[in-house]
Amino acid sequence: MNDRPLPENAYLIPDDAKLVFKGILFDTYQWQQEMFDGSFQTFEMLRRPDTALVIAIDNGQIVLLDEEQPGGIVQKNRLPGGRIESGENPLEAAKREIVEELGERYEKWALLEVKQPAIKIEWFTYVYVAMNKIAEQPTTHEVGEKIEINRVSFDEFKKSQESQGQKVQMLEGVNSIDELLAKVGLK
Repeated sequence: MNDRPLPENAYLIPDDAKLVFKGILFDTYQWQQEMFDGSFQTFEMLRRPDTALVIAIDNGQIVLLDEEQPGGIVQKNRLPGGRIESGENPLEAAKREIVEELGERYEKWALLEVKQPAIKIEWFTYVYVAMNKIAEQPTTHEVGEKIEINRVSFDEFKKSQESQGQKVQMLEGVNSIDELLAKVGLK
């Protein structure tokens, strides 16, 4: 987990924290934290694998997914991406997820944003921009995924992300694909 850029004000689990629960997705850590009055209290924080998401640009459109998982979990208009596996860096994970979910490979990549969605969870989301599709191949969806691929305009993409509360901070003030590409140095 050390080959990853972090946001400036990242909240990290202290090195002396103890793992008190190991789950499938979340691990729980606790440590003694000194209070302002000199006393100590137990603090707790979760850790989960980081996430890589991709704004893939194909023929002037943004690629979004509608996904259904067992148990009634449905996500509409989500960015392609997923968990960063052990031993992967964020860019490697983003490229792997694009192949698995879209069956596509892209030539040019740039990091747009790194954010920590919740301060009580050591979990970072890496948002990449990918362009210049260079190859297609069969998808390799996981057995717990039903995925439908959609291509939408930049305006539709931005509205869908804002309506779901998944606003990408770095898109503020960006009004077109050309502006997005210029922002990340791909134009």
